[in-house]
Amino acid sequence: MNAHDIAAPSEWVVRWAPLIKRGTVLDVACGHGRHARFFLSRGLHVVALDREAQDIPGARFIQADLEGGKAWPLPGEQFEGIVVTNYLHRPLFPRLLEALAPGGVLIYETFMLGNERFGRPSNPEFLLRPGELREAFRELTEIGFEEGAVSSPKPAMIQRLCAMRAGKG
Repeated sequence: MNAHDIAAPSEWVVRWAPLIKRGTVLDVACGHGRHARFFLSRGLHVVALDREAQDIPGARFIQADLEGGKAWPLPGEQFEGIVVTNYLHRPLFPRLLEALAPGGVLIYETFMLGNERFGRPSNPEFLLRPGELREAFRELTEIGFEEGAVSSPKPAMIQRLCAMRAGKG
């Protein structure tokens, strides 16, 4: 099973979603839009970003190859929430920080080293090192952090961070 094919929103995203009370959520590498649809159902605006065209009614969809060396497709835009799941492209970390509005919440969950024993992804380029999200987003206020083995929705090694930018939105 490909993690992007899972229809239900991530439990980590659901857990921290109430921190995003208004405004617009950016769903990075949105896949088929499970998190975009989830935040739309909560009455929030959503910008969904992916390299493959998607039909997510109610969301502003932007088709962009985030790894192709092209410019960040949302220059100057800021979001009250940013969600990234099952995706890692380290050069985006500074863009995500810039795009998070004062008082905004980052919810990030993806695979880490050790996942190779469960299958894909197995390339270290796509696996976080221990504590890497915490370090990459250290200028934010950490709300929650977890790393290690999970059994649901499939066995994997994951790392999760929920963090907030200081200030009022």
